[in-house]
Amino acid sequence: MKLRVEHITRYHYDAPVKYALQQLKLTPKDRPGQQHIVDWAIDIEGGAQQLHYTDHHGNGVDLIAIDGGVTELTIRCHGTVELETWDGVIGAHRGAMPLWTFLRPTPLTRVGRQVRALTAQLGRDHANDIERAHALSALIIQRLAYRIGVTNAETTAEQALGSEGGVCQDHAHIFIAAMRHLGHPARYVSGYLMMNDRTQQDATHAWAEAHFDHIGWIGFDVSNGHSPDQRYIRVATGLDYRDAAPVRGMRYGAAQENLVVQLQVQQ
Repeated sequence: MKLRVEHITRYHYDAPVKYALQQLKLTPKDRPGQQHIVDWAIDIEGGAQQLHYTDHHGNGVDLIAIDGGVTELTIRCHGTVELETWDGVIGAHRGAMPLWTFLRPTPLTRVGRQVRALTAQLGRDHANDIERAHALSALIIQRLAYRIGVTNAETTAEQALGSEGGVCQDHAHIFIAAMRHLGHPARYVSGYLMMNDRTQQDATHAWAEAHFDHIGWIGFDVSNGHSPDQRYIRVATGLDYRDAAPVRGMRYGAAQENLVVQLQVQQ
């Protein structure tokens, strides 16, 4: 199946920006047998690409410098990705990062009282580790309903569990923290999801992957209660959101920004 993506991120500044630098992780991964980039481009207005490289997680990274004096930056990603049937199984670990690295806690996934209590509720009545991971995914969405506006990009897994709702980023962080606590390497994934009932998507999506002996990495979309299928495009991976964020940056000056995102994912 081929998915067509049109993703526009537009920053409006209330005063001219002196200088800014944006880091983009918006190029889908190309993995034989799972997903293949047919065509992909990133167009910039209000800035210029300074550098493109592949980071230690195998993510394609573009560094964008914003022209001095601009009040608007537009980042337009567009292209086609061909998806194979892989039912959430990524398989063997690859890349420069050793597998044990994905057991390491980060500030966003550090285990505390809330995560330990959550994993204790899982009990021991599971046929295998993968079944237990699916039970954990179901327990998380039961515990933390999907609700926009309660958490933010800096909310930790522990804080999210104490909230009255969260989004896909929070669900992924809780799952990652819990799986690492249970002894499984786990990582964060940012990407695109085609929802069946709409072309215009609300936002990019996030989910998690955990590693199991003899099978490798498996994806878990906690927010939607299943493993990723052909409707999912993997774009960036990392230890947590900060490693895989689609757009991160810094700027000089007192200008305040307003962010508008438009996203279409369709066949």
